Amino acid sequence: MSPFSLQGRPYITLNNLLKVEALVESGGVAKQVISEGLVKVDGQVELRKRCKIIAGQKIEFGGAGIEIIA
Repeated sequence: MSPFSLQGRPYITLNNLLKVEALVESGGVAKQVISEGLVKVDGQVELRKRCKIIAGQKIEFGGAGIEIIA
């Protein structure tokens, strides 16, 4: 599980996180994989593309894991 720092922000949207972490090629692809149920937040499938991801949450996609830190 690799860490991702919010760098003082209160949250990051799920689709933006996938794009920033280079897990997908574009925002459009991020939205597609989320809507297909391929992304988990804290072990649960998340279908909301702009779900607010906050410190302490864990994201799983395509064999990669990301832990959100403040």
